[in-house]
Amino acid sequence: MNILVKATPAKKAKTKDSQKIAYMYAGILVIFVVAQLFTFDKFLKLLEDFSLPGGVPIAHLFGGLMVFAGVFALPFLLSFKLSPLMRVFSMVLGWIVPLMWFVLTLWLVLSTNSATNVGFLGTIVKLMPGWWAVFISIALGILAAWSSWGLWPFDYKKAAK
Repeated sequence: MNILVKATPAKKAKTKDSQKIAYMYAGILVIFVVAQLFTFDKFLKLLEDFSLPGGVPIAHLFGGLMVFAGVFALPFLLSFKLSPLMRVFSMVLGWIVPLMWFVLTLWLVLSTNSATNVGFLGTIVKLMPGWWAVFISIALGILAAWSSWGLWPFDYKKAAK
């Protein structure tokens, strides 16, 4: 019995397009995370200003989890050599990032909030909240789904007849 975790290479992508989509999604996540981390203290203050339910603790948790998920989604998207559990964990974090952005952008659009920045690029670049941001979040979800489909870490088993 081997108690140490063994890293295995990623399975070959189903299509070249799915690998390109995964790289594109990873590039977007890198840009988002670097911009958010560059001014992380201001990014947390920005999230506080969104008046999220739960107040400041939820805003800080949301900000920290958003950055954490963005960073740890990258190993799956870039097909790093990982343990099977870490590969699945990384893939799920890739789904969580667009889900969190969808919730946040939808909150900004539907609440009576006077926010002037959505926070995609932290506080470095001001991007006005609106329905476009909700659609960007949905587009990120599509990229995450396509990447997961193309780089799915499990073998497919045909149903017995």
